[in-house]
Amino acid sequence: MKKLVVSVVLGLLPLVAPAQLPKVAAATVAPAGLLQAGPMVGYSEMREVMLWVQTTGPATAQIEYWEAGQPATKWRTAAVRTTPARAYTAHLLANQVQPGRRYTYALYLNGKPFPVAYPLAFQSQALWQWRTDPADFRLALGSCVYVNEPVYDRPGRAYGGEYSIFTAIGQQKPDFMLWLGDNTYLREADWNTRTGISHRYTHSRAVPELQPLLGSVHHYAIWDDHDYGPNDSDRSFAYKDLTLEAFRLFWANPNYGLGAADRRGGITGTFQWNDVQFFLLDDRWFRAPNKYKTAEADYLGQSQLQWLLDALTSSQATFKIVAVGGQVLNPARVFENYSNYEQERAQLLQALSDRNVPGVLFLSGDRHHTELTKLERPGRYPLYDFTASPLTSSAATGATTEANTGRVPGTLVLERNFSTIDVQGPLKERRLVLRTFSAAGKQLWERTITAAELRSE
Repeated sequence: MKKLVVSVVLGLLPLVAPAQLPKVAAATVAPAGLLQAGPMVGYSEMREVMLWVQTTGPATAQIEYWEAGQPATKWRTAAVRTTPARAYTAHLLANQVQPGRRYTYALYLNGKPFPVAYPLAFQSQALWQWRTDPADFRLALGSCVYVNEPVYDRPGRAYGGEYSIFTAIGQQKPDFMLWLGDNTYLREADWNTRTGISHRYTHSRAVPELQPLLGSVHHYAIWDDHDYGPNDSDRSFAYKDLTLEAFRLFWANPNYGLGAADRRGGITGTFQWNDVQFFLLDDRWFRAPNKYKTAEADYLGQSQLQWLLDALTSSQATFKIVAVGGQVLNPARVFENYSNYEQERAQLLQALSDRNVPGVLFLSGDRHHTELTKLERPGRYPLYDFTASPLTSSAATGATTEANTGRVPGTLVLERNFSTIDVQGPLKERRLVLRTFSAAGKQLWERTITAAELRSE
């Protein structure tokens, strides 16, 4: 495990305008102890890619990149100073990219190259519209990442383990990974201070087995209760502004919130990869306390729900994949399933039916087991909810007796695991291939859902 740094988070990270700089000749390399975590590849668009890195102390970070196989021409991002106020993190914008290209990159710290023992690469998205069919691609997904730290863990058996799962994910060669919440577990000592929150995010991000995956696979994320606040936390959590700051410092999504007029949207956002649009929902910022036990209680909240319905209705994507921390379609009213928020859940499902939005699929985490849930809808195509959990947290076994009447047979997994989705085929015949793997990378099940199956006549 790399050296841990307790730091503070003050304010949000501004976008930094990159600059094309000449290559710096360096006779020496940056000190080995200067890198805390990363580099990580964040969002990808046609004309820019965001990268991220964290240092162990104040430093200047920069990325040099070039088109794969063509090192004669190189570009540099602007140099960004890492500071305690930003948990020693830096977001580095590569904006000299062209659509549909693959790039190799190198990390510079304090103006000197920092040697990394694994490949560093990223890609820009392709300009396929009006030109060709969208390319096939693969995403990895999972949730619930607990990284042990005995001094702050509860006594007894270690809750986290099998960090080699990140190596297994990398072996599947996904184009990007979607983290479905509980991506770190804030502890009692962490919840109420910037120092504690920053320490926990730093500690989880520094797992050695994770670093190669960060370096060459793009990453997008949502949160759930444990990376938002205490267990089962809701909109009343007093320090949610601090965890929002930390989330934005440690991840590199392309957008956050419901727009300039309503910054209260937490981590809500959206992005597109080829012909698939992803909707990243916040199931904590507006959420009413679970103990309300009323049909009227908010889960996503009306402003976020309206944004989602508007965005789904206007989307032209073949598949519209909605990622949310908790299970949406499981009818069992247990733990924090959406079914406990009966009125709002019914509002969402009725609106999807009334507007006849095609191609919707839900992704969820939280439950410490994996399963595929199917909801039949008379006169409309069936909805699916692909739950992927846990990555390194301990698995739960209670789902064996849970009344999920929509569970697709053969998809329940009660061990640490991860999943992938392959988007394949020509535009008019697209299909999703869903797979789940053990922590060691053994395939456990596979199902295919075609675009035609997600359209109503």
